[in-house]
Amino acid sequence: MTTISAALVKELRERTGAGMLDCKKALTESNGDMDKAIDILREKGLAAAAKKEGRIAAEGLVEAYIHGGGRIGVLVEVNCETDFVARGDEFKQFVKDIAMQIAAAKPLYINKEDVPEDVLEHERQIFRAQALNEGKPEKIIDKMVEGRIEKFYKEVCLMEQPFIKDPDTTIKDLVIQKIAKIGEKISIRRFARYELGEGIEKRQENFADEVMKEIRR
Repeated sequence: MTTISAALVKELRERTGAGMLDCKKALTESNGDMDKAIDILREKGLAAAAKKEGRIAAEGLVEAYIHGGGRIGVLVEVNCETDFVARGDEFKQFVKDIAMQIAAAKPLYINKEDVPEDVLEHERQIFRAQALNEGKPEKIIDKMVEGRIEKFYKEVCLMEQPFIKDPDTTIKDLVIQKIAKIGEKISIRRFARYELGEGIEKRQENFADEVMKEIRR
């Protein structure tokens, strides 16, 4: 049996807002797997984030972020339940972080479910062709393709991306943490990202590095 450390229990509590004992039980049941433990708590209705999913979040902020002297612009709408929370520094910083994330990581969608089926099918065909060209056995190709689809999600879906300030945390995890800390439902509703000269052939830049430099100033 996997030993469940106090640090692991504390992390799960911070991410879900559930009680310490419930967190320990979920981690024990999941053999120490954090993601499975979160699912267990949500299924039992014990995670704070899960309890708030059905609530209406119609307040919030629209954040504008301009980077590189006007080379990249982002507009993002993030919702919460009350104007009081929307005006708080914690929520404002969170929305700014999300805008910076979009500027640096160039997501195309918010959630996995937002990716059109024709786009997924196109990617599957490419990944299948790649696997065949690599000489992989037919019997494992389907599994390989789905594994590469999961990697594709992490590249193009905002909620699946590693947070630029903490690559060990996904944006989905960050949202869960903020819900537990702030005590209200939070949802990233929509965004638009513009890049100067997008679609025109030009010298490539590492915008993620540039955004991180700006954060550290």
